Amino acid sequence: MKKVLVALVSIALTATVCIAAETHGDKETKVDVARHRAMAAAHEAAAKCLESGKKEDVCNKELQTACKGLAIGKFCGMKHEH
Repeated sequence: MKKVLVALVSIALTATVCIAAETHGDKETKVDVARHRAMAAAHEAAAKCLESGKKEDVCNKELQTACKGLAIGKFCGMKHEH
């Protein structure tokens, strides 16, 4: 029982430290905001590309180029179902 209690306390402390490490200062928040705006602009451009009648593959390639280094994954941090 004592080992279980120690394990639970350790898990709780680890979770607390991990959550505390996630907080950002003003500088990091500004960088995050800029990245989100850049991703949004890339997605808006992809939507306009599709509206113009271009094929999805072409628009996805443009999206990948615009988002290089901004987000995780080949769909600029956002993927939806088709």
